[in-house]
Amino acid sequence: MFFELHGWQITAILATYLFAAIAKGVTGLGFTTTCLPILALLVGLKDALPLVIIPSIFSNVVVMRQVGRFGETLGRFWPMLLALLPGLALGLWTLSYIDGRLAGAILGGMILVWCAFSFAKPERSIAAHWERPLAPFSGFITGTINGVTGSQIMPMVPFLMMLQLERNLFLQVVNCSFTLSSIVMALGLGKLGLFSWEDVLISAIGVCFVAFGLSLGAAIRHQLSEELFRQGILVMLSLMGLGLIVPILV
Repeated sequence: MFFELHGWQITAILATYLFAAIAKGVTGLGFTTTCLPILALLVGLKDALPLVIIPSIFSNVVVMRQVGRFGETLGRFWPMLLALLPGLALGLWTLSYIDGRLAGAILGGMILVWCAFSFAKPERSIAAHWERPLAPFSGFITGTINGVTGSQIMPMVPFLMMLQLERNLFLQVVNCSFTLSSIVMALGLGKLGLFSWEDVLISAIGVCFVAFGLSLGAAIRHQLSEELFRQGILVMLSLMGLGLIVPILV
């Protein structure tokens, strides 16, 4: 596919990587969901999915290294992370039978509704005793939705936000989830014949742009208060929701 792309398409793909990396550096999430709708407009959804895998894993690992608390995260949230795996398997199997763009648009609508609710009621939270029973359910549903749409955020990110986690712990959890999901997605796409060496080549070139964007975004993140950080996440999620809806309209 790489050698079939026009010069302007390659430039646009690399610019998309940079933009998504800056957003990821600021909020700690959303590289894939920011990239995917734009790349889908450029090359189509099936060709776009494998293009985000390597840059996404790279961006996740960078943020995980920045924020620390890896051992604490695994000790507390391993049931949720483990539940991602069967959910991803179900989602990838479902992808073969349904319109991924329509599923993504429905998901985008759900994200926008939740963001509107969160802006109106920012104090909304989940009682601590609900964390353990709800965590595996959140992981499984997130994995299923990810397998179908490529989006890694629902319902896990809202669930974690309502736990009122400290910023670095929140970022470590979501990026552990994103990394695990991306690795499984790479294996699944490879098995479906959607992941090629051409995708690896352009993704490897894009990693340089991702690294630069992450450093810019991280510099901004360190200047934000916890409240501004939370609001930034909601703004990012709202843009993601719109991004998932746009492909079904064009």
